[in-house]
Amino acid sequence: MILRISVPRTSLRTASTALLTCLFVVPLIGQTREDCLMCHSDPDLTMEKRGKQVSLFVDEKPLAASPHASLLCVACHTGFDPENIPHKDPMTPVNCRTCHSDAPRKHAFHPQMIRANSADGSKDVSCKSCHGTHDVVSPKLPSSPFHSSRVVTACTACHEEVYRSYAQSAHGEAQRQGVDGSPTCLTCHRNDITPEPGRDTQKLKIAQERMCLTCHLDDPNVRARTSPSTGFIAAYENSVHGKALLGGNGKAANCVDCHGSHEVAKGIDPSSHVHRQKISSTCGTCHANIAEEFNAGVHGHAVQRGIKDAPVCTDCHGEHNILSPSDPRSPVAPLNVSGRVCSPCHNSVALSEKYGISANRFQTFSDSYHGLAVRAGSVEAANCASCHGAHKILPSSDPASSVHKDNLAQTCGGCHPGANERFAIGKVHVSMAREEEPVLYWIATAYIILIVSIVGGMAVHNTADFIKKSKRRLRIRRGEIPEHTGRGLYLRMTLSERLQHGSLLVSFILLVITGFMLRYPDAWWVIWIRSLSDSVFDLRGLVHRIAAVIMVAASLYHIGYLALTDRGKALWRDLLPRFQDLRDALAVLKYNFGFSKVKPRLGRFSYIEKSEYWALVWGTIVMAVTGVIMWFDNTFMSVLTKLGWDIARTIHFYEAWLATLSIIIWHFYYVIFNPDVYPMNMAWLTGHLSESEMAEEHPLELEALKREGMDEVKTKQQ
Repeated sequence: MILRISVPRTSLRTASTALLTCLFVVPLIGQTREDCLMCHSDPDLTMEKRGKQVSLFVDEKPLAASPHASLLCVACHTGFDPENIPHKDPMTPVNCRTCHSDAPRKHAFHPQMIRANSADGSKDVSCKSCHGTHDVVSPKLPSSPFHSSRVVTACTACHEEVYRSYAQSAHGEAQRQGVDGSPTCLTCHRNDITPEPGRDTQKLKIAQERMCLTCHLDDPNVRARTSPSTGFIAAYENSVHGKALLGGNGKAANCVDCHGSHEVAKGIDPSSHVHRQKISSTCGTCHANIAEEFNAGVHGHAVQRGIKDAPVCTDCHGEHNILSPSDPRSPVAPLNVSGRVCSPCHNSVALSEKYGISANRFQTFSDSYHGLAVRAGSVEAANCASCHGAHKILPSSDPASSVHKDNLAQTCGGCHPGANERFAIGKVHVSMAREEEPVLYWIATAYIILIVSIVGGMAVHNTADFIKKSKRRLRIRRGEIPEHTGRGLYLRMTLSERLQHGSLLVSFILLVITGFMLRYPDAWWVIWIRSLSDSVFDLRGLVHRIAAVIMVAASLYHIGYLALTDRGKALWRDLLPRFQDLRDALAVLKYNFGFSKVKPRLGRFSYIEKSEYWALVWGTIVMAVTGVIMWFDNTFMSVLTKLGWDIARTIHFYEAWLATLSIIIWHFYYVIFNPDVYPMNMAWLTGHLSESEMAEEHPLELEALKREGMDEVKTKQQ
C-alpha cells in the first residue's frame, strides 16, 4: 500500500517526526483513516469509562477541514493494537508535542502544560481544552477561536474575571474599536510574563517591562498614536525604580506595578491606577509610610477633596524619570526642591487668588539667607522641605505643624543649636512690604532715599567737576593758560599710612565681591566665579569673614595710630570737620557751574577727603556691628529676636550698597578719573605728590609747606 504524506510547514524536527510516523508506524500497523472510520463513523459507538458511557464517534467533516486533514489517525493515536478491543487499556494519550515541540514556548501563558505529567497538559489546561480535538482550526483563519479578532472571546471562557478588567481598559477599548495593533490576550501573554510559584520576581518584572516596551517604545505605529514621548518612556530605565530593578531588586516597581496589568487605563480615567486621585495609593503600595504622611498633610487633604491643582507624588518626584533625592538632577534634590517643586504653585498669582494662599512665599524664601545660599549652591542651607517637611506638610495654624509658632524653636534648632522662643519673634518669610513688616520697610525706604540723594549728589558734583577740569586741561594743552611746572615731591602718605590704606583696599574689595556673591548668586560674574570650583560658595563665606576681620583690625590699628603718634595726631586734627569745609563746598559748586570764575583754594584735606573719611568711619562701624550680629546668628537671634536679626541684615545690605557706590563714584573719581591726576593718583603707592599736583589739588598746603621752609628734598625724605 502506497501512502501519500503531506508535511506541514513547521520546524524541521516537527516535519521529521510526522514523516517518520507516516513512513514507519503506519505501514507496521497497516491502518488507514477509512479502516478506523469503519467503526468510529458510527454515531452510536460508545465505551464505558469510569462508569460513564463515552462516545467514540468521529465526524469526518471537521477533521477533513482541519490542518490535520492530511494526517492518518495513527499519526496522533499511537501505541495500541487495532486488533484488540479495546485497543489498549489505558489508552496512550495523544501527544501533540510530538509534532508541535515548540508549543510550550508559544504557550508560556499556560505553564501548567510544562508542569503536568501529561505531555499535553493538566486536567484543566491541555491542547484539546483550547484547540479542540478533530475540529482544530488554524489561528490564521477568521473562523478560528484564536484568530486575532476572536482570541479575547476564546480566553474569556476560562478567564471571565480577567476579561472584565481588560474590557474596561484602554487596551480593550482599542481592541473593540479595531485599532490596528491593539493588544489582545496573546499580544502580551505569548511572552513569558506569567507569575509562577518560586519564580524569580526580578526576572519576571524585567520580562514584563520589556514586553510593554515592545509596543510603547519599539512599535512606531503605537508610538505615533500615543502621547508620551519616546524619551519620557525610555527614562524609566534610568530612574530610581529602573536602576533598582535592573540592579537586582525584585521589589522595585515596573510598568505593571504602577499601571496595572489587564485593567491598565489612561491617566485621565478615574479608574486608572495613575489617576491623580489614586496616585498616592498606588505609590503607597511600596511606600506605605510616606503615603500615610502625605494623605495626612494639607496636600493630601486637598487631593481627597478633589482639588485638581493639589500636587500628588508625580508632580514633585516625576513619573517615569523618578530620581533619588540624592541625585543633583532630581527635582526634589536639596538645591532644586524649592525652585522646581514648590515655586510653581506657591509663586503663582492665579493659584493664590483661587485658593487664598500667599503668592510671595517662594520669593521671600528666595531673598532670605537660606534661599540665597541654596541659589548659590549650598546643599546644607535650609530649603522649603527643611522647615515645612516633605510629605506631611501642615498649615502653620495647625499645632502639629513644624512651622507652628510653638514648634519653631525646635524646628530652627535642627540647624541652629540653642534656638529659643525668641527665634519665633519675627516673620520667617520676610517681606519688605509696608503692611507685612513696617520696620524693615521704613529702614529700606530710608536707605534708598539716602543712596539716591547722596550718590546722586556725588554724581552731579563729580560730573560738573570733570567737565570744568577737562575744559581747563584742554586750555592748558592749547597754551591758553600756563601749567604749574614745579618738579618737587611732597609726602602725602607714609609707609604706615599706605599699609593701612592697602589693608582697607584689599579687605573692602573682597567684602564687596563675596558679599554681593551671596546676595546676587545668579549674576553672570558670580556664575563665572562659581564655575571655577564646586567649593567656591564655602570659600566665599570664609573669605568674607577673614576680610571683615582684617578691616576691623586695620581700623583698630588706625585708632591707635591716631592716638599714639605725632603724625597721627596731626592727621586727626586736619581731618576734623570745620565750617570752612561747607564754605569750600559751596565755592567749588559755584566755580564748577560757572557762577564764579575764581577756583577755591583747598588745604591738606578738603571737604572731599573729609566727607569720604568720616563716611568710611561710619560705614565701618555700622557694617562691623551688623556683620557680627549676622555672623553669630544663633546667639543674637536668641537675644534680639528674629526681627532684630532681620533689621541688622537689612541695614548691612543697604549700607553695603551705599558704601560701594560712594567709593566708586566719589573715591575712584578723585584718585583715577580726575583730569588733574589721570590716569591715577600714585600717592597710595609711592607716598608722594608732585608739586604740580599739590598746586592743583592742595594749594594752601603747598604754600604752608613753603612758608615753613620745607624744600622738596626735606619733604621727600620724611
